[in-house]
Amino acid sequence: MLRVAHRWPGLLAALLLTVLALSGAALSLYPATERLSAPQAGAEQSVADLATRIQAAYPGVEQIRRAPSGRITAYWFEGGQPGAAVIDPATGQGVGSADPNQSQRWLTNLHRSLFLGDGGRLAMAAGAAAMLILSVSGVVLVARRTGGWRAWFAPLRGPLAGRIHVEIARIAVLGLLLSSTTALWMTASTFGLLPEGDSTPVFPAAVSGETGVALNDLALLADTPVTALRDLTFPYPGDATDVFTLKTEQGSGYLDQGTGALLAWADLGGWERVSETIYMLHTGQGAALLGLVLGLMSLGVPAMGVTGAVLWIAGRAGRPRLRGNAPASRAQTVVLVGSEGGTTWGFAATLHKALTEAGQAVHVAPMSGFAPQRYAHADRILVLAATYGDGAAPSSAKGFLDRLAKLAPLPGVPMAVLGFGDRSFPAYCGYAEEVAAAAEAQGWDRLIRFDSVDRQSPQDFARWGRALGTALGIELELAHCPVQPASLPLTLISRRDYGAEVQAPTAILRFALPRVSLWCRLTGRGFARFAPGDLLGVLPEGSDVARFYSLASSRRDGFVEIAVKKHPGGLCSNQLMALEPGDSVPAFLRRNPDFRPDRSAAPLILIGAGTGVGPLAGFVRGNARQRPVYLFFGMRHPESDFLYDAEFAGWQQDGRLTRLVPAVSRAAQPAYVQDALRNEAPEIARLIRNGARVMVCGGREMAAGVCAAMTEMLKPAGLTPAMLKAEGRYAEDVY
Repeated sequence: MLRVAHRWPGLLAALLLTVLALSGAALSLYPATERLSAPQAGAEQSVADLATRIQAAYPGVEQIRRAPSGRITAYWFEGGQPGAAVIDPATGQGVGSADPNQSQRWLTNLHRSLFLGDGGRLAMAAGAAAMLILSVSGVVLVARRTGGWRAWFAPLRGPLAGRIHVEIARIAVLGLLLSSTTALWMTASTFGLLPEGDSTPVFPAAVSGETGVALNDLALLADTPVTALRDLTFPYPGDATDVFTLKTEQGSGYLDQGTGALLAWADLGGWERVSETIYMLHTGQGAALLGLVLGLMSLGVPAMGVTGAVLWIAGRAGRPRLRGNAPASRAQTVVLVGSEGGTTWGFAATLHKALTEAGQAVHVAPMSGFAPQRYAHADRILVLAATYGDGAAPSSAKGFLDRLAKLAPLPGVPMAVLGFGDRSFPAYCGYAEEVAAAAEAQGWDRLIRFDSVDRQSPQDFARWGRALGTALGIELELAHCPVQPASLPLTLISRRDYGAEVQAPTAILRFALPRVSLWCRLTGRGFARFAPGDLLGVLPEGSDVARFYSLASSRRDGFVEIAVKKHPGGLCSNQLMALEPGDSVPAFLRRNPDFRPDRSAAPLILIGAGTGVGPLAGFVRGNARQRPVYLFFGMRHPESDFLYDAEFAGWQQDGRLTRLVPAVSRAAQPAYVQDALRNEAPEIARLIRNGARVMVCGGREMAAGVCAAMTEMLKPAGLTPAMLKAEGRYAEDVY
């Protein structure tokens, strides 16, 4: 619900908010420029002294005004003609035109009312209300994403558009909250919805009837500094019943023009002080630096609008469109989906269609939106959960387990959990298993036993569907046809072969960059933006299931590169190893933001074996800032499968690679990467104590051995790999 409250005001009011923000940012410059350009009165100068100087220069002066910026303007009549000028308080002489700035007036009318009068003011007020809703909901969403209020500025992960969106939001949100709240207050005041709070004193019933008092003899003017002046109005010439009217930051009053006596005074009321403070906070008048800061923050609105739209489009593209998706409050079956790459949503769509055709009212939603209080007519809840990485929650399931632990189970509403994963990974369906165990511990009834789907198998899904149909008393055939991701042909431009001598054929395959559309360039989708560690999905002939290979290059390198080992009976690896320059293969890109170096200058400890060195080589290639990088590389024999041997030597020479430590398993004294790590235990422990980050890529057995070695080495320092993972300093990409 919170995401909906954040998304739709932003999308629907994007153009209005952009106009509001950009015009406000432009207007924020004027208080500062006015403050810098206008001559300022000294701290000791009195209003009496200022008025005397101006009257000497302009005998027909009628009024003196001081703006919040300190600019002083005088108005007079001379020879029957009105005049006005900006005044230098030191001389009383005019130094500039008092005519209003036409561009400022134009921007002000645009900002306040879109040149449409009261209707425009209401439209801009609606924009301010939308900005307030976005700011409040955005604060809560940022806190959720970063892990709580104390982690407000924690490092971010995920797609670039999402990171930019949150980075701007967590800096600008305070200013946007202030601007939107004060704008609504000022609109309410304009339409008379707030008390007036007028503290103008009652005009005196009697005056001396005398005229001609010297300005320096007016005690109140002599005691009032110019810095406190708002407005001084002179009596009408020849009218003995008129008076001086003085307005200051403290209040306003009337002074006799014959005796100089104070005839009446009223202090500024509390409500008026609040209104003036609100005006100052919104416009920056009287607080130029604050105005500039708020103006800079408002510039984040267009950027957040663009990145927010990109995120919304990407989110819709990642989910199938479900026709007839019943509201949660009327659904008999609630299907909750936890997906990282989007494939699980395809299975949810197949399930939704089959249950709908069987007469069920079905509601499909992400697991992150789990809200039992909304499921008023639910008879069952079905959870389809993929597992991300080493047993972690996928992106659309963030926070599900926390909500499950806090909310009581619905009486008579059983739950079924189906896991999706790849059985070759050590944490196969680990997150789904955790969900099933947590639901049982919380007291939810189980509809059918926990089951899993291996490698997007339609057969596994159909088998689970038949079991579900039996539990529901209906025939349920789930005929799922996996939707192939949109792919582009990659043309091989070069290959380097290794490993034949040790019976492990391996190749570094380099493909030409495919052409990408303008839309992809603007949104960063597809091959428009990628980095080492991202995944290249390859669709082999004869299979609907993609195989993934870690990239060893980035977009700026100008090519797409992977390292591939030929596996006996491996469908995709055999096809890739058979490619020759000029051949093409269909492929697509999948982001892997959790496996890439951070942007700090802390040392990197890279650990890989075999083709796992591919992305690590990409990290070294991209280390133009010469960050300290230590690479531990496991191979069979240096004369056979020393991948990137020539590049590593060059990268060491130009400072991209600090040190290379090979581990040779078929040498006279065999060693694996974990052995090489133990040999360097004191140095590694020192680096990690000083903030180094560890990145491991390769087979799961190798990764387990590295983790065990690290556990031993870090124990004296009171650290563990688990602790480093929690800090974001230990990342694995294993297969």
